[in-house]
Amino acid sequence: MAIKAFVFDAYGTLFDVQSVSRVIDVAFPVHSDYITQVWRLKQLEYSWLRSLMGRYEDFLTVSRESLGYTLGTLGLSVDEALFARILNAYDNLSPYPEVKQALEALKDYRLAILSNGSPGMLEALVRNTGLDQYLEAVISVDAKKVFKPDPRAYQLIQERLNVLPEEVVFVSSNGFDVAGAGSFGLKVARIERVTPAALSGELTGGEPIGPSTMFRALRMQPEMLGYPPEAVVNSLMALPGLISGLKS
Repeated sequence: MAIKAFVFDAYGTLFDVQSVSRVIDVAFPVHSDYITQVWRLKQLEYSWLRSLMGRYEDFLTVSRESLGYTLGTLGLSVDEALFARILNAYDNLSPYPEVKQALEALKDYRLAILSNGSPGMLEALVRNTGLDQYLEAVISVDAKKVFKPDPRAYQLIQERLNVLPEEVVFVSSNGFDVAGAGSFGLKVARIERVTPAALSGELTGGEPIGPSTMFRALRMQPEMLGYPPEAVVNSLMALPGLISGLKS
């Protein structure tokens, strides 16, 4: 069956979540790496916990809660203006360098985002970075009130684009998302932004293991859940070359 659409995860796939450090570096230079990494780790953990508890709140709320948690672990208190400035960094994440060129190369396919982000966050992000001109749809899991990797989140692709799972290439760099999309039945391409060899070098190099290395070990490697991707590439620019191999 022919591929009709490419659907992308947003955070960590099209947009570099590490770029929040530009704001955090200014506010808390001594603790910047810790805050950047723990905030993202806790952000994901809270999304999963809320899904499991059946206590959904949108991703803006989750992001606010996890940022508060992270600052609290350091005993830091901030005024509302600074807290809002850090939180709003998610509206201005940097796209990875190859994103616009890759989307342009895929312009003959239907292109969309499926993200845990709340509608307002995603709308601001794609507008601020100019990616709105490439995308047919920006789909938030908020429509289902549950976070990825819940199957109901991936069902939104079929509902919004009217395509079958086997007609979609889902693209993500996040291991949990790769597994979730594969379990649902989508064709999955994983963007490998940190190779196992590079990570091994960090872990065995003799230096203390810092927050950034721990984040790469926990969130930027494939999960062992039995749903590997159909393709692994190190750049979005490799996606057009996958088409023939992914057709059923």
